[in-house]
Amino acid sequence: MEQLYQREVYGKTLVELGRLNKDIVVLDADLSGSTKTNLFAKEFPDRFFNFGVAEQNMMATACGLASCGKTVFVSTFAIFATGRAWDQVRNGISYNNFNIKIVATHAGISVGPDGASHQALEDIALMRVIPNMQIIVPCDGSQTRDAVMAAFCNPGPFYIRLGRPKVPTIENKGQFQFGKAQILTEGKDVTIIACGIMVNEALIAVKNLLDKGIETSLINLHTIRPLDKDTILKAASQTKGIVVCEEHMAVGGLASSIDEVIAESYPTRVIRLGKKDKFGQSGEPVDLLKEYNLTCLDIE
Repeated sequence: MEQLYQREVYGKTLVELGRLNKDIVVLDADLSGSTKTNLFAKEFPDRFFNFGVAEQNMMATACGLASCGKTVFVSTFAIFATGRAWDQVRNGISYNNFNIKIVATHAGISVGPDGASHQALEDIALMRVIPNMQIIVPCDGSQTRDAVMAAFCNPGPFYIRLGRPKVPTIENKGQFQFGKAQILTEGKDVTIIACGIMVNEALIAVKNLLDKGIETSLINLHTIRPLDKDTILKAASQTKGIVVCEEHMAVGGLASSIDEVIAESYPTRVIRLGKKDKFGQSGEPVDLLKEYNLTCLDIE
């Protein structure tokens, strides 16, 4: 199974878009080598701006550029894009509904050795409470390109969440549609809904559960805002319960989004598989996923 860095795909997609549209500008906060916006900087140095460790200023400047008709891609680590610069994202970007695409890398526990200070586990919660903000959490490299293209083609602010390590490419996902979940498997017993790197873990769990005689539907809910409510409610009505898997706090993110829809329209049992109420720690990604019960075995 091919494995790709989502951030590498992001950088290459930026270059592709930059060749097509001269009004695209890219901003970074001294992390372009890690976020891979350096690929855009190399080809379009006049349209790339490095702000150093000044994420709040970067978001504010993005607003100025967007107000002049530019399509702005802004990148840094997820913890800084959503936490340190939240005020500017809310009051500058989203309040004005500017055409700014925040593509944040190094999200989740899989950042690994950087430790708790860099492990963004609250970022989806912080972004989804802001009006106008659209959110995509792609599951692999190829879907990262789809997400960036969708953000470019749709107006308004976006938050795209990417990880640090290579991730397996999910095969047979079908065509990407912004705002429409992908049904990867169908089964009558239980539904698993996942996003990001947890989709691959869930896919392994589905195969193992089938060996035990349990037929599972697996939904890749890559778009968290706007949420595909119809697919969620259909799953709630057709199976005996839902398991939600996310590399994020178990509250405020994907599971909370699903709970809100189900509680209003079709109450059913929902089990949350996410990070519990405490900070992460330094370690290798594979060990941290085991430590915090975010593997295929935990899903089973």
